[in-house]
Amino acid sequence: MSTTHVPVAIVGGGLGGLTAARVLHVHGVESVVFDLEAGPEARTQGGMLDIHEENGQRALRAAGLHDDFLGIVHEGGQAMRLLGPDGTVRVASADDGDGGRPEVDRGDLRDLLLGSLPAGTVRWGRKAAGARPLGDGRHEVAFTDGTVVTTDLLVGADGAWSRIRPLLSDARPAYTGISFVETDLFEADTRHPRSAALVGGGFFLALGPGRGFLAHRETDGSLHVYTALRAGEDWIDTIDFGDRRAAKSAVLAHFEGWDEGLRGLVADAETLTPRRIHALPVDHRWDRVPGVTLLGDAAHLMSPFAGEGANLAMYDGAELALAVAAHPGDTEAALTAYEKELFPRGEASAVESAASLDTMFGADGLERMAAFFGTGPTAG
Repeated sequence: MSTTHVPVAIVGGGLGGLTAARVLHVHGVESVVFDLEAGPEARTQGGMLDIHEENGQRALRAAGLHDDFLGIVHEGGQAMRLLGPDGTVRVASADDGDGGRPEVDRGDLRDLLLGSLPAGTVRWGRKAAGARPLGDGRHEVAFTDGTVVTTDLLVGADGAWSRIRPLLSDARPAYTGISFVETDLFEADTRHPRSAALVGGGFFLALGPGRGFLAHRETDGSLHVYTALRAGEDWIDTIDFGDRRAAKSAVLAHFEGWDEGLRGLVADAETLTPRRIHALPVDHRWDRVPGVTLLGDAAHLMSPFAGEGANLAMYDGAELALAVAAHPGDTEAALTAYEKELFPRGEASAVESAASLDTMFGADGLERMAAFFGTGPTAG
């Protein structure tokens, strides 16, 4: 068994972990990111993200990457359409181009961060099996490939089911009552023109009581759709997703009477991927444990209905790195300063996310969201 030592070990190469590594690098602090994927191209990153001025973009500025970020923005991606189950457009707005919440492809953003790091910063194919304290703030992390590292500062950036979180907290994510079936419609303008016209150029939402469709137009011309349903935790297990036709029928059974164009977002889909939505307690926090902390979903997993997950992860990563740089040689002072701001920041967004879930999928979700976005219909 080989053991190596790294000053800062970041477990998880998502947007938050990579942002932390980049901002540390900007300030001359060496770190290593350990990611379970076999390599940067191991899987598609998928999905559009709106990067908010007050957190995600601030993180990119701290990383010295904001100008490069502007070069990967999806022009027109801030457009929005809200429909009812009958296909009536309730709200439509064009992309105003103000840059407050520009859309980018998650994969493009990850590539930007990866490309900004020194060669060898990310160690691929390293899935954490567990971690243990060694005393004096040092930790050991064991990986499933048999390798082991020790570190002076351990950062858990490893998402919902973090292997680092148990060092700090016994909290586990709980099912929120919402399940997704994600679908893709490729080359939408030519192969799926009805769906392409329905979704429009940016973000799309169609809501009915306890269910709905959320969709984005991707930069590659495809449509990525989240079919959302209030359902028991075992609902997904009742569907054979290996039989695409049967799976589509099972999902669409919950959308009887909905507009055929909306149903086509599932009926015409070329992929189907089920996913349960989990969240940590909105007030999740922990007592200070020497030499280790969390960021992003590992710290404050929430449902996606506030649109803050990726933004918070990047902001967490930047703020952690800035705290480390501001307290050279004093890791505990850095982590104390970081967590003092992390906890209320995460709780505020988690509360917002939980409230948005209840609003969107309540009995009057369509009316409440129409009021939130601005009453329509308007041309778009």
